[in-house]
Amino acid sequence: MAEGRRSSSTPRARGAALPRGAASSQPAALSCGAALRQRAALPRRAALAALAAVALAACGRRAPAAQGGARVVSLSPSTTEAVCAIGAGAALVGRSRHCDHPPEVLRLPSVGGYADPSIEAIIALSPTLVVGARGPAGPALEEALRGHRIATCFPETESLAQIEEMLAELGRRLDATPGAEQAIARIRARRQEVEQAVKGRPRVRVALLFDTSPIFAAGPGSFADELLRLAGGENAIARGGAYPSISVEHLLALDPDVLLDGTAGVDGADAPGAPRLAMLRDVPGWRSLRAVREGRVRPLRTDVVLRPGPRIGDGLAEVARALHGDALSLSGAATAPAPRGGGAGPVPPSPAGAP
Repeated sequence: MAEGRRSSSTPRARGAALPRGAASSQPAALSCGAALRQRAALPRRAALAALAAVALAACGRRAPAAQGGARVVSLSPSTTEAVCAIGAGAALVGRSRHCDHPPEVLRLPSVGGYADPSIEAIIALSPTLVVGARGPAGPALEEALRGHRIATCFPETESLAQIEEMLAELGRRLDATPGAEQAIARIRARRQEVEQAVKGRPRVRVALLFDTSPIFAAGPGSFADELLRLAGGENAIARGGAYPSISVEHLLALDPDVLLDGTAGVDGADAPGAPRLAMLRDVPGWRSLRAVREGRVRPLRTDVVLRPGPRIGDGLAEVARALHGDALSLSGAATAPAPRGGGAGPVPPSPAGAP
C-alpha cells in the first residue's frame, strides 16, 4: 500500500498540518511585483504559481528557483514536505490536493490527487521536475511526463534509509544538498534519541491499523513496520505483505497487547476524520479484543507517523510514546537545527492524515 492507498484512504495519504514555517531575517529572492512582472506573459495558472513561489521564498534565504530556474510540481504530501524541508520551497509551482504542509503550499495550484493527477494541469505549470511517491499512477505517468521532456523523481520510501535517500536525491536535483543533509541529520538524531529511550524496555506486541472496513494493517516490509521495531514494539502482523487486509477474527487470534489507531482521516475525501477504533469498542468482535477491553487502543497523529518524509523522526517518537507512555524520556522536537529557507521547520503538528 505504498503511497497510493495511503493518499486516498489512510491518514498519511491525506496531508497534515505542517510546521508553521518560521520567517527568516534574510530577504526574499524576489519581490512580489518583480516576480509578477517577469511572468506577465504566462497563463493565469502559471502566474498564480509564481506568486505562491514568492511567498515560499519569503520564508527564508534565496532558494534554487531563484538561482537556477527550477520549477517543481509535487504529487504527494511527503515529497512536498521534503522539498520545503531541504530549503527549496521557492521552486514549488504546483502540488496535489492532499499537500498541506507547510501551510504556504496551500497557495499553490492543485493538479489533482496523488492517484489521479491531471497531466494537462501539470504541463500548464511548465515544470522542470515532477516529484512524488511511487503509487497507482506509476510508470504510465512517468512515461507521459517524459514524453513532454519533463524530468521526474518517484523514489521508493518504504524504509528510513529510502526516505533519507529521497531527501538526498532531491537535494542533488535542486541544488540544496546542505539542506538535505540537515534534514537527514534531524531524522538520525531523533532515531538515536528514541532508540536510547526504549533501550532495555520490554517489547510491546502491537498492531497498527490504517482502516477498519476492511481492516488494513502495517505488515512486514513497510516503513511503518520499521517504525514499530525501532520504537520498541513487536509487530503482531508477521506475514501477508507490507499492507495486508485481515479479518477481526484474525486480529483476535493475534491478540496484540496494544492497538495503534492510524485511521484518522479515512472518512472524508479531503478533510481529516476522527480515529475510528474508539468508536468500535462496543461492536461485536472488536469489543472482544484484549487491547480494547483493557483500554490499550492508542490514537496516532497520523500526518507525522504515516508520511514517509522529513518529519518521520518525530513520527518514530510518536509511535514510541504510544507504545511506552508519555513518560518516555523524549524531547518535543528533533535535536538538530532546521535548515533556513523553504518554509519548513519542525513544530507540533495538527491531527490529520496522508503521505
